[in-house]
Amino acid sequence: MSDKILIEPVSRIGGHGKISIYLDDRGEVENAHFHVSEYRGFEKFCEGRPMWEMAGITARICGICPVSHLIASSKTVEKIQAVTIPPAAKKLRRLINAAQIVQSHSLAFFHLCSPDFLLGWDYDPEKRNIFGLMEAEPELARGGIRLRQFGQKIIEFLGDRKIHSRGIVPGGMEFPLTEEMRTWIRDRLPESFTTIKKNLDIFKEVLDKYPEETNVFGNFPSLFMGLVDDDGAWEHYEGKIRVTDSDGNIVADNLSEDNYQDFIGEAVEKGTYLKFPYYKPWGYPEGNYRVGPLARLNICSRMNATEADRELLEYRDRAGRVATSSFYFNYARLIEILASLEKIEQLLDDPEITSTRIRATAGINQLEGMGVSEAPRGTLFHHYKVDENGLIQKVNLIIATGQNNISMNKTVAQIAKHYIHGKQIPEDILNRVEAGIRSFDPCLGCTTHAVGQMPLHIELVGFDGQILDEVWRN
Repeated sequence: MSDKILIEPVSRIGGHGKISIYLDDRGEVENAHFHVSEYRGFEKFCEGRPMWEMAGITARICGICPVSHLIASSKTVEKIQAVTIPPAAKKLRRLINAAQIVQSHSLAFFHLCSPDFLLGWDYDPEKRNIFGLMEAEPELARGGIRLRQFGQKIIEFLGDRKIHSRGIVPGGMEFPLTEEMRTWIRDRLPESFTTIKKNLDIFKEVLDKYPEETNVFGNFPSLFMGLVDDDGAWEHYEGKIRVTDSDGNIVADNLSEDNYQDFIGEAVEKGTYLKFPYYKPWGYPEGNYRVGPLARLNICSRMNATEADRELLEYRDRAGRVATSSFYFNYARLIEILASLEKIEQLLDDPEITSTRIRATAGINQLEGMGVSEAPRGTLFHHYKVDENGLIQKVNLIIATGQNNISMNKTVAQIAKHYIHGKQIPEDILNRVEAGIRSFDPCLGCTTHAVGQMPLHIELVGFDGQILDEVWRN
């Protein structure tokens, strides 16, 4: 007979989810599962819509990373059109995607994750949030807010608004970058560089302070997947798909999104709307792979950015050539912010960046297309089938959070087994289990195409149905 602890919902993530922890009759953890309990159905209700609308429609999946869907969707439609976008448009897309990485990673680190390890696991839950961080560390919190604001402003420049922007369209871009915009960005880059370098130093102190958490927050072998450029360097817009193992060996390289169904399978399990993508040649669940900042730093040869490359060397000195602990996701995020700022600086110096030749046009030349890009949370795939009039017949979206689903479940099980011994749930242990999920920065609205806010309710239920312990969080 066994008992069950239910954490519902998990706080400080995007969407609704819960965690079930199963105890044996000795009060030891047997297993744990992460459930996603809501569904919105974008893949289905897009059927029948004109393909030209898909960028705008799918951008509404997420208010945090609409740029990712705009890019992946536009690239998918461009495959159907068999069109090549102008060089300046590609550079503007790189600029806006780098800005999105800055703003999204800043939100994940400062607003969602840092209250745990900067304020403390057992800090007052009512203050263990961005507002408590403002009170305890006002300069740090202000820097994080300003850093996110910087990324959002670039998105607004190129997309006409910060959320659900409309600047990325099939064929290229809708709006050029003006000299006034370029000057504004240049003037504020120094402050952003100062903020990210300061917080890299702070997080290194966190790693020294929490060796136990580093060791048990999702520390296990897995595959890693993401995009790299032709030389194997860090990539965030285009490139070839690479898969490596936990020893750094390349399992597959130069893969194309056009053949993603050959190497990505999608499993379904009871109790969750979140599918379980896996590396198909290895089968399910042995083909577990992780995507996102941790994976991108594991698969790449270098960042191709001077300051970020120096940080990558220190990162690997601390974590090993391949970081297998999900606790390092936040460290990787900070390095990616630094790399993105360097990429923004490089793009601003490109004389073509203010060109007004930023859009190509074409008709229906194919009936199927696949697009891929790197969202802040990981590799994003869009796949559309259309009829002769360009009306959508079928849509498949493979989202980063879903690709981390197996690993998120393994992470909460590992943390629970390490910390929970008995039928009581101390607050700091409860928070550690949640933090294991937060380290992935999951966006459940993206991956199940659902939306909502997450309160938290955890029940510890005995084998006879009696509630042994219960925790509520609104």
